[in-house]
Amino acid sequence: MLCEKPVHSDYRETRRASALALDKGLRTKLGFTFRYSPAVMYATELINQGFVGQPYMLNAYEQNSQWIDPSTPLRQTDRNPSTDGKIEVSSIEGYGAPVIDIMHWWLDAPLTSVVGTMRNFVPERVVRSTGRMQRMNIDDGDMWVCEFGSGAIASVQSSYVTVGNYPGIEVRIYGSEGAIIVRLVEERGICETIKTATKNEVEFEEREIPERFFPTGMTSRDPWPELFYTNLVADFASEILDPDATPQGDFAQGALVQETINAFEASFRERRWVDFPLVTND
Repeated sequence: MLCEKPVHSDYRETRRASALALDKGLRTKLGFTFRYSPAVMYATELINQGFVGQPYMLNAYEQNSQWIDPSTPLRQTDRNPSTDGKIEVSSIEGYGAPVIDIMHWWLDAPLTSVVGTMRNFVPERVVRSTGRMQRMNIDDGDMWVCEFGSGAIASVQSSYVTVGNYPGIEVRIYGSEGAIIVRLVEERGICETIKTATKNEVEFEEREIPERFFPTGMTSRDPWPELFYTNLVADFASEILDPDATPQGDFAQGALVQETINAFEASFRERRWVDFPLVTND
């Protein structure tokens, strides 16, 4: 079962869906498109080989200027404007999820606490379903700080209104031995780059991504949707055909990402650090 993220806005429902699929012997996968970028996959290999050593810090950004112009129709259903000015989750769930996914993947440690905030920078927008300008109390920019059981710390930023091009992802990881910067931004005909540095060679240098991470005949100059989605579908097909394959980016991972987003929202609503995992009565 291939599903767009989120499966549900409540992580508990996503976890139930994951358990149901497992019980029925179904393979699942979510649209965490950017974990299938050749640059991200190469960086993951380097991290697993110990290139960065012990991870210390990670910075994750997903952002572009897709809706910085309020006349650009918003991909959101028409609804009654909020009367209390309450900001609804939007960017952190729609844009932030992929880099939250990569954060958990690369740090590979239990998240212990989060804190952060959301903003509504452009309050009135054209809504696609009506073509009319209306008040939309949505999160179109946010920032978060995360602490992990390993001692690592991370920051996450997502936005609809930051100047830049698609896809708009950058993830940086710094450790005891080295650092990696992966940038998935279509610029000058190239859709992704990876740069690395070590504690002895501190200047970042761009690396060539090995051919094995690309679909046959493709390069970083191919359109990123075609390139990344091809890898995603190929990976899912491989998992379906091989019963012993270890799943990645599945509903269980989606539940972890959504729980992180739910914790972020709780921190903003309650104006405090929130412990992770969330304590619920389900």
